[in-house]
Amino acid sequence: MSDVTFAHVGKSYGPVRVIEDLNLDIDSGTFTVLLGPSGCGKTTLLRMVAGLEAITEGDISIGGRRINDVHPRDRDIAMVFQNYALYPTMTVFQNIGFALEVAKTSKPQIKEKVENIAQILNLTEYLSRYPKELSGGQRQRVAMGRAMVRDAKVFLFDEPLSNLDAKLRSHMRVETRLLHDRLAATTIYVTHDQIEAMTMADKIVLMREGRIIQTGTPDELYDVPNCLYTAEFIGAPAMNFLGGQLSQEHNQWTFNSPYGQIALPDVALTTRPEKVICGVRPADLQIDPQGSLHGTLTVNEKTGADLNLHIRLEDDKAPLDLVAVVPRDAHHMAPGQEVRLAIKPGKAHLFDAVSEQRLSA
Repeated sequence: MSDVTFAHVGKSYGPVRVIEDLNLDIDSGTFTVLLGPSGCGKTTLLRMVAGLEAITEGDISIGGRRINDVHPRDRDIAMVFQNYALYPTMTVFQNIGFALEVAKTSKPQIKEKVENIAQILNLTEYLSRYPKELSGGQRQRVAMGRAMVRDAKVFLFDEPLSNLDAKLRSHMRVETRLLHDRLAATTIYVTHDQIEAMTMADKIVLMREGRIIQTGTPDELYDVPNCLYTAEFIGAPAMNFLGGQLSQEHNQWTFNSPYGQIALPDVALTTRPEKVICGVRPADLQIDPQGSLHGTLTVNEKTGADLNLHIRLEDDKAPLDLVAVVPRDAHHMAPGQEVRLAIKPGKAHLFDAVSEQRLSA
């Protein structure tokens, strides 16, 4: 296990900047997820760690050792690619043990290590098969086994689950996290899927246009997003947003919008921008006959244990559509029915409409 450090790292392709003055510390033994949309630079960052992309500026260190000019094979990392990159003419046994064979490891040692890894990954009965004879999930496990057999300092995963169907992807999220816990390895995992990040990570690094927007635990990014971008990106269904202004009376803040007033009894602010955005997660909206937000149910979306209630708030200028998540058995409403909503105490998120930065603590 080793820590990984990025110090003022930049990456350019000619005049195009894809990573801009990035600083990040990844602690030894942690599962860190680089999260963001396509083109944000997360895969480029991973490939620079692996030595597959040159570093334009700054330094990357593994275990305190600067690796900018170290050949990829000497960095002591293992990488699992999105397309698995298995050798089609080799059996599962040969694929997993190939790196050991290149390192001139003795055949008895190769056999012992490959069989141990196969047992951990439930691949023992498939060791004599070829990749084309395996399912997507089995091929993914072979790719992981090929990385694990090397006892590397750092494991790199580049969207390894994106080619799997939803059910298998959910299963492999659990398997990948269990493997990390068993190996206690330093893991850097790239994905655009915030569900993967929220369920697997010790630390999430949310990126946008080559920059880090926010770093923290999944709970920190969900509960205290530092800006509108984080608030929008993290959470499913996505956070609801209302535009308006703040007023204060007797040290009591109130958010005033065209759709209703929202009392903020537990909010402490040092500034009051002219325009404010109030965000509230769907699970933090509740049906309340005394609620200050009044609208009409448009769609009643059943998701199993919960209902996603799509509610339209009317205004003279423009309607606003909100989503509230409620227990399925708690409410029985049909489209067209009038609904009143309240925000659970302490669950309003306030942002400056201009800077898009968080206002409330």
